[in-house]
Amino acid sequence: LQSSGRRLTVTRRPEALLARSPAVAMSEWIEIATADECPPGTSIERVANERMIALANVDGRWHAIDGLCPHQGGPLGTGVLCGTVLTCPWHGWQFDVVTGRHTISATMRQPVHEVREERGRIFVRLAGGRTAAEPAG
Repeated sequence: LQSSGRRLTVTRRPEALLARSPAVAMSEWIEIATADECPPGTSIERVANERMIALANVDGRWHAIDGLCPHQGGPLGTGVLCGTVLTCPWHGWQFDVVTGRHTISATMRQPVHEVREERGRIFVRLAGGRTAAEPAG
């Protein structure tokens, strides 16, 4: 932090910026849970790279979306999962965990993250903010 008169300038070291770079952080698989922690038909809340994630187990298939409800920041992962629809416990907003799409508004979507399971360990690769319905590129 440098001060020149009334103006403040914040400077960051280049390595600090690189550590937060989406190109670096988003390409990694991050372990967030074990399969035992999220039985079929349930969802849980986890943190990956400082992002809240809602991890859902739909009949043995894993899905992950951003875990903060866009309405008022409710914890989606602690909501009720019915089929592929996850309901925010605070105000009832509902999202499809496969597509990230809000059940009423087609324009409202949560980012969807890739999920894989290896030997009972669950990993996510964070999306760069895009949703499942948007093309990469």
